[in-house]
Amino acid sequence: MSTPSVISVVDDDASIRASMSNFLRSLGYDVHTFGSTQEFLGSACLNDTSCVISDVQMSPMDGLELLANMRIRGYAAPVIFITAFPGESVHAGAMKAGAIGFFAKPFATSMLTACLDAALSQRGDVGA
Repeated sequence: MSTPSVISVVDDDASIRASMSNFLRSLGYDVHTFGSTQEFLGSACLNDTSCVISDVQMSPMDGLELLANMRIRGYAAPVIFITAFPGESVHAGAMKAGAIGFFAKPFATSMLTACLDAALSQRGDVGA
């Protein structure tokens, strides 16, 4: 039996972190949650993360800066962005930065699941 993929959720909203964690755990993933990009980047989970689901608009470092920082450090885990402010320029910036998905809150969990499955299969992870 393979170990479940590790999904890291980075969002400054505690209710989003809790609901995402519950949902992803129900799918069989190992989930770690972080209230800021700095908390995630400073964690030991960075090395084990198969995919990151991150809010776009956080401070002082936003999700796009998180993605750029991960790539500079050599971490290739795919990133899926979620946001309550889904403007076209934000969407375009996220996709140009290399995001594998971009969803406006609230989003259909089926769409997130499909994107997550695609991200993990692209990486060669078995999934949950």
